[in-house]
Amino acid sequence: MSLDYASLNALRSHHPAWRLLRSDHAPLVAGFLHRVFITPNLRVIAAADLIEALEDELYVLRDQFAENLFPKPAQEYLNEWAHPDKGWLRKFYRQDSDEVQFDLTPAAEKAIVWLDSLTERHFVGTESRLLTLFALLKQISEYSEADPQKRIAELQQKRQEIDREIARVQAGDVPVLDDTALKDRFQQFTQIARELLSDFREVEHNFRLLDRRVRERIALWEGGKGALLAEIMGEHDAIGDSDQGRSFRAFWDFLLSGRRQEELSGLLEQVLGLPAVRELQPDARLRRIHYDWLEAGEHTQRTVAQLSQQLRRFLDDKAWLENRRIMDILRGIETKALALRDTPPGGELMTVADTVPQFDLPLERPLYSPAIKPQISDIRIENGEDSLDASALYAQIYIDKAQLAKHVRQSLQNRTQISLKELIERAPLQQGLAELISYLQLGGESFNTLVVEDSREQIVWTLVDADRQIHHKRVTMPRVIFLRKA
Repeated sequence: MSLDYASLNALRSHHPAWRLLRSDHAPLVAGFLHRVFITPNLRVIAAADLIEALEDELYVLRDQFAENLFPKPAQEYLNEWAHPDKGWLRKFYRQDSDEVQFDLTPAAEKAIVWLDSLTERHFVGTESRLLTLFALLKQISEYSEADPQKRIAELQQKRQEIDREIARVQAGDVPVLDDTALKDRFQQFTQIARELLSDFREVEHNFRLLDRRVRERIALWEGGKGALLAEIMGEHDAIGDSDQGRSFRAFWDFLLSGRRQEELSGLLEQVLGLPAVRELQPDARLRRIHYDWLEAGEHTQRTVAQLSQQLRRFLDDKAWLENRRIMDILRGIETKALALRDTPPGGELMTVADTVPQFDLPLERPLYSPAIKPQISDIRIENGEDSLDASALYAQIYIDKAQLAKHVRQSLQNRTQISLKELIERAPLQQGLAELISYLQLGGESFNTLVVEDSREQIVWTLVDADRQIHHKRVTMPRVIFLRKA
């Protein structure tokens, strides 16, 4: 998306994250939701617990600042934040409970995380980010190379580097990271670990939107179940096979490995026990951050499971309705048969057109034969006389519509709209009325054409004929405006 004025103005008006930043209650909303959702990594909170927590928050704020600071009750604030006009909380019911539940939306989390990034940091590391970027580039370069000889050469170089490092360690030269490098890398790990939890919430939100679209289609579907299942499963497979779906599946398979979990636990214990890391006073929840990843992933998998349950329920309902319709038809036939058993109808009851099928094989059909056989005369072609005026062949007018569209796009680079009269004043007509009509036929991916019937304007141009005579042409027509698309 281009960050032009129209796009940013639309985001400012419709995106929940920007609405949160513009809100007068942004400090209350961002601080409270960060404390109850993001800090403890909670995905779902019951309405009663969330109302109680907000009441405590409001009581403290009223006691510190003013009694009438936030006059509404906590439940009314929560319902307002969950309204579609705000979009900061998701209000829903669980399948196994009749109590209202609340969850943080990905847009609100983005705004809160951005606000958290505005706080001053005592230590900003850059070395670990550079090394991470360098390692990623090396992985892309190495694992995109299909030449076996180059891959073997890279692996041999790695082996030589490992052998040299082993020799240095055996000789007593053991290189270790200093405290600054340790703090730099640990800070980078903390940032990526928390961003990963935010990504899980957004992935879950995308799957939830798919589940909502499936429910709407099932509720409004009037066709056959085969067509609906093909459409839904095709969309589900498209999401699963997308870059986001494959990345999430690879991450989930990696995290479900028991060996990987034990390795992560051991590494976290070892790193958090280093003196340099303890000086940073890390969050205690980092010790079990991989379990938070698992919990967030389970919420995403549960949303996918709900989609499968919706499909299964749809199939069961369709099968039940079809079986009921078949039984009604059979009972109707039995009822009519019993009514006619004692008084059968007279005359001819049923006729059969033919008892032997007629086969018409494609190879038995005759080939097509033309109605008129062409006759070709064997005559000698002689040269004709050049008595025709060929100047008309070179007097054709060609209008380059691509060049006209390019002129419109260039004129709309620094403005959102321009009239046809202004365009022609910038670049006068060269082919007269034909070029003017070609402007009216323009339209593309980057601009639209609007005709204002109530407004009239006069367009003037100059033409020079074959006798070098200058003619001034003018036409009065409705106002034509070219609009740049957002």
